[in-house]
Amino acid sequence: MELRRLGKSELEIAPLVLGGNVFGWTADEKTSFAILDAFVDGGFNAIDTADVYAAWTPAGAGASETVLGAWFKQSGKRDKVVLATKLGMEMGEGKKGLSAAYMVEAVEASLKRLQTDRIDLYQSHRDDPDTPLEETAEAFDRLVKAGKVRVIGSSNFSAERLKEALDVSERGGYARYNSEQPLYNLYARGGFEGALQQTCIDNEVGVIPFSSLASGFLTGKYRTEADLSKSPRGRGVKRMMDERGMRILAALDQVSAGKSASQAQVALAWVMAQPGLTGPIASATSLEQLDELMGSARMKLTAEDLALLDKASAP
Repeated sequence: MELRRLGKSELEIAPLVLGGNVFGWTADEKTSFAILDAFVDGGFNAIDTADVYAAWTPAGAGASETVLGAWFKQSGKRDKVVLATKLGMEMGEGKKGLSAAYMVEAVEASLKRLQTDRIDLYQSHRDDPDTPLEETAEAFDRLVKAGKVRVIGSSNFSAERLKEALDVSERGGYARYNSEQPLYNLYARGGFEGALQQTCIDNEVGVIPFSSLASGFLTGKYRTEADLSKSPRGRGVKRMMDERGMRILAALDQVSAGKSASQAQVALAWVMAQPGLTGPIASATSLEQLDELMGSARMKLTAEDLALLDKASAP
């Protein structure tokens, strides 16, 4: 398996990251364990979650980390995994943000749920304009020096704020963001391409985008109004069923047919091929879905394939 270095850090990850947002939600513990075992046994190593997953379900915030922690204990595979989690989103009772005091509380809670002594990649889930960047950077640095965190990253940052945060870390001699996790896929290109992508490239910040399959839209299973009932996420893809969305699906159909591959595999391979990308995040709720996703890492798109997909998905 080809491994890609994450930014300037010591971490190396396979070009597909397993999304943990479904653990404790649309994948129960037994299914989650099977998916995690198959992913690691398949030669992949990076798993991304967040303390807030799955706050939108009866299980509540922390459910995904709890499932992962139980799997680490049951499987003994913690050392085979590059574990990524996030903090900063609303956890209830006013617990949120990137203040130094809250970060100490949040990391201990995540470590307890995850049943581990360190987090490989600890990410700011979103920018916190109410906390000085220097306070956050210094707090992250203390966590790294304490051995609780190995590498830090950002998520949902603008190009300007990411560059500012990098400059603060450099001036203070603090640990720096080595990854950014933006929304990015064939349908949602505008928020990353341009200033943010160039900032990541220029500053050697790895990129592990989320929603790489656009909530399932890029798998091709949502093409009519009737298809929206196929999944709990169906209603969220309705807005993508426009002229451009159908054009993207047609291009995915064409490329996938030529390669005897699925639309999901082609969509993920397109993300993997973009400049500055380390590896997209994608989640699975069954072993069949996971096997399909893992196939994307073995696919090589031609220049013609990429040009076709670029043209069809042009914003």
